[in-house]
Amino acid sequence: MQLSGYQRGLLMVVLGVVFLSFDGLLIRLADTEGWTIVFWRGFLMFCVLGLACCRGNRLATLRVNPFSSLVSAILLGLISALFVLAVMNANVANVVVILSTAPLFAALFSRVFLKERVALRTLVAIAVCMLGMSLVFMGEGAHGMLVGNLYALAAAAAIGGNLTVLRHFPSIDRIVVIAGGGLLSAAIALPLASPFALDAPRYGVLAVMGLIQMPLATVLINSATRYLPSTEVALFYLVETALGTLWVWWLLGEQPTASTLAGGAVVISVLMVHAGIGLHLERQRLRLYPGFMGK
Repeated sequence: MQLSGYQRGLLMVVLGVVFLSFDGLLIRLADTEGWTIVFWRGFLMFCVLGLACCRGNRLATLRVNPFSSLVSAILLGLISALFVLAVMNANVANVVVILSTAPLFAALFSRVFLKERVALRTLVAIAVCMLGMSLVFMGEGAHGMLVGNLYALAAAAAIGGNLTVLRHFPSIDRIVVIAGGGLLSAAIALPLASPFALDAPRYGVLAVMGLIQMPLATVLINSATRYLPSTEVALFYLVETALGTLWVWWLLGEQPTASTLAGGAVVISVLMVHAGIGLHLERQRLRLYPGFMGK
């Protein structure tokens, strides 16, 4: 069965976010200084995706959208660094719930810069999600994790900005800019990192993160912007709120606070309703226009 554009985008973003949800767990397992993690995962992402850039004529795409490609690469480098620093300074559960603000930034940037209409259901979903996130910022123990929470909020803004750039410039080669973002994050981290002071198990965790998990997650999520509005792609980061929290709680015993659990429950419930409405509307559109498969 041939998938519509919306269905292809939905499949990409769901798979991408599932891969991404292991990020916090792998950072905890690496058990080393934050800048060292930023360096190795950025450098390894650059290595594996840089090889893919050498095939075909990928680098030539930089001549088509040079400025927007640079902006996307910079934002991707910032996202990588900010997420690691957030996890090093706050509970994983707090970080992934705060990332739920990414749709707010994506909607704001899409409206301001792209003049793109934001669906009412998406605005309602964002508003309710913000209420859920407020439970995290005001819950017990939040004051001691303020720095990490702010890093996470900055990462959410960068995610929203990058998804908006990619939505507006679909011809940007996602693999090229992700490789560039990895190189930039590694360059930023190198002066502050200790990349050669680790033992073999830690290097193994960093290899899984930089060579497999992050490249797959980032390529899938950023490619989904070819088929879905950036605001909707950003909403699916909320899946990480549940899964990212679950992995570190189940495997490492890092228990989230009651307020974080309550906030996470709110945003995940809203996401499920939002996605269900989107699929229903897509099926209705295909019934009315059966020959139209989308972008």
